[in-house]
Amino acid sequence: MLTRIGIVWAVLSVIGILGVIFLLGPHMPPGRESHNASDQTQVNILLSVIMTPIVILVWVVFGYSMLNFRQRGEQIEDGAPIRGNSTIQVGWVSTTATIVLFLAAIGTYELVEIGSTASGAGAAGGQGPTPISVPTDHPLQVQVIAQQWQFTYRYPQYGGIETFSLVLPVNRTVQFNVTSLDVIHSFWAYQLGVKADAVPGANNIAFVRTKETKSFEIRCAELCGLWHGYMSARGEVVSGAKFSAWIQRQQVLNAPAMHYVPPYRKIYFPQPYGRAG
Repeated sequence: MLTRIGIVWAVLSVIGILGVIFLLGPHMPPGRESHNASDQTQVNILLSVIMTPIVILVWVVFGYSMLNFRQRGEQIEDGAPIRGNSTIQVGWVSTTATIVLFLAAIGTYELVEIGSTASGAGAAGGQGPTPISVPTDHPLQVQVIAQQWQFTYRYPQYGGIETFSLVLPVNRTVQFNVTSLDVIHSFWAYQLGVKADAVPGANNIAFVRTKETKSFEIRCAELCGLWHGYMSARGEVVSGAKFSAWIQRQQVLNAPAMHYVPPYRKIYFPQPYGRAG
């Protein structure tokens, strides 16, 4: 029995793994529009490859049991009492423990490797104001300010101008400083592989290194009120020359309003008592 199950499982596992790599892999989210997204895609492929033989084993054992051990005839009989199989128990525990430890090692390596690459991408995923490692190539600073029900963006290295559009230069490390003016939101740039909660009074840092000149979707991923579903926009990754022209144009357009914009800070507290009534 075990031999037949093993042969069927091995054949189907090889087919399944090849299907995951070559058929699903090219379409695996979040894509490859940034270095962060590419790393996440590779990890998703790896996790799928590991899970595929496990899922197939469960299906094969279930199918084999249904075909060979189902009740036949009208008389209902209990199966033979089985009190344990040390070989199966030890094998299952050791295999699952090995998989968990392997995934922990891979995750640790990826985290350290991201923070120590030549590009100096930094290691932070929106978990707070103190990254595990910071970039070495002087990233572009972009503050993401969430409020009901839109995102705005400040560029402190360009006079602290605030825009309604998120435009980033290609092949550049970007540091997002994510905060909120009212309730909890979540800044999610899906194709870039960036997601960070926007919490009032907090600065959550996330790094990304852009890779391709493309547009990307921005959504709020935290239920934030009545019009949460409409809190979406599109950002754009452009060439360095186009970004320079765009940011200069924004500086000119924003100049008359800069007198009314509060000085750049990592967090803001805009009239909380007034909103509370």
